[in-house]
Parts: sequence; C-alpha cells; structure tokens
Amino acid sequence: MFSALSTRRRAAAAVTATVALGLGLTACSSDDSTDAAGGGDDMNVSIGIPSGWDEGIAVSNLWKAVLEDKGYTVDTQTADVGVIFTGLAGGDFDLMFDTWLPTTHASYIEKYGDDLEDLGTWYDDAKLTIAVNEDSPAQTIADLATMGDDYGNRLVGIEAGAGLTEATQDNVIPTYGLEDMDYVISSTPAMLAELKGATDKGDNIAVTLWRPHWAYDAFPIRDLEDPEGTLGAAESIHTYGPKGFSEDHSELAGWLEDFTLTDEQLFSLENTLFNDDAYTDDVDAGVQAWLDENPNFIDSVTGE
Repeated sequence: MFSALSTRRRAAAAVTATVALGLGLTACSSDDSTDAAGGGDDMNVSIGIPSGWDEGIAVSNLWKAVLEDKGYTVDTQTADVGVIFTGLAGGDFDLMFDTWLPTTHASYIEKYGDDLEDLGTWYDDAKLTIAVNEDSPAQTIADLATMGDDYGNRLVGIEAGAGLTEATQDNVIPTYGLEDMDYVISSTPAMLAELKGATDKGDNIAVTLWRPHWAYDAFPIRDLEDPEGTLGAAESIHTYGPKGFSEDHSELAGWLEDFTLTDEQLFSLENTLFNDDAYTDDVDAGVQAWLDENPNFIDSVTGE
C-alpha cells in the first residue's frame, strides 16, 4: 500500500528541510497573553505550515484569517514536516493542520505522540486516484481494459519517482490488465496541462491524480472506482497541537474539534490560491477572496 506522502512528495522536487528554523523558532505559544474575547484563553497562536503541501498551506492560511477575525495574534512559519512535528512536541508551534493518518505521518506520531494532542479530523478522503473527465464512459479502473480506445489508449501520469507512479506500474496496471494502454510518465504540470486541454476540447482522458487537489474544482472530472484497492485506502487529515493545547486554548480547541471541510470547499479554496493568477503570489488576498465567496464560513466554524 502506498501513502499519499510518497506520491506527492516524490512527485515534485524534494523540499529542503528548513533546518535553520529548527528549535530556534520564535514561538508565540510561549506568550501567556490572554483576552476576554477568548474567555481567558491564550490569544497568541503559532501555526507551522508544511512546505509543499497545498492543502496544508491552504487550510493554515484560512485559519489564520479566521483567528485574526476573532482577535487572535497569529504567527505562521513554513518548514519541513519533520521540523514542524519537532516544534510541536517542544512547544515551538501551537498548530499543524496537515497530519495524514493512519499511514503517511504515523512514524511522527509514534515518535512524538506522548507530547502531542490530536485536535480533530477535518478531512477524511485523502487518497490516490485514477481520474477521468466526468462525461466519459469508464466507471471503474477495470473498465479501462476494455474501453482503452475511448481514451486514446493512454493513461497520463506524473513524475517517474512518484509513489503514485510506482503504485500504478506495480499494482494498478497488472491487476486490471492495462498493459495495452500507453502509460505516459511525465510530470505533474504536464499531466495537468493535458487534463486541461482534453477537458477544454471535450475529449476523454484518464490521468493519475490524488485527493485533495484543486484540479477537482478546476476541471469537470471524477474518480474511477478501484474495487481491488490497488491505490490504497483513504487517509484522514488531522489537526495536531502540543500536549495541553486544549487547556490553554479551550475555545479554539472546541472550534477545531468541530471543524471539517467538504470536497467542494477544500478544492475551491486550493483552486483560488494555487490556480488563480490573481492570488498565486498573495495567499492572504486569495483567502479573503474565498471568504468573500463564502461569507458565512467564519461564523459557521466558530459557532457564532
């Protein structure tokens, strides 16, 4: 079984760990300031944002906007996932919104779990997929064995070193008998360009993909069913904080416990931040634009 971590992190150029950040982080969590708006809670929050993880970047910055709207002072630091887990365990970060379980980040939870607090699951369908344009005939991956002609006998993939590529080669193709299809190993940008071109023209296309991804909002696509489980089971994305977080931030912990995002919400947020030229260089403006399109979101999250 292949984790989404191996897929996505090996699909792109490796992100260099921000070692210099290390344990020398300036932590807002050490500030004991409180405010009546938080019911006596600590109103300073430090968020660790994992480098290169789109959903983590999106949700972290969304919560930054939510908290600032409610009077919190928010500090964000971008770092490698391992650095963030170390910082959480040591109290240098208050929150990380992108912990994938039970597989991808299990080793970090095993190592640091005694010093961490699980603050809730906000997304439960993170997985590897084979996607097609929504009006095409195939319903399962197995259908591609007999319907390959409808897709030009091509399955468009991503980078050669990606876990998704490995899973497709080793599991998907032999299990479903797709050897007659041309498995195109290219790159994530090239795959997305082909996906856009085909859907713009109304052509059928099959690609390797993963959830969550902004492509599900940008293009009319759907996943093929994987009855043999060749791409592994879905994972859940959790919010984690240091042990004792809910005692210092009781109101916020309650908001986080109840927080979830639907596919539509998450994919549209990512599409705004990462695929809209107006906001790709200004994440704060992108989040605000999304909130303008979802005017009741903050109140729904905070129960007000």
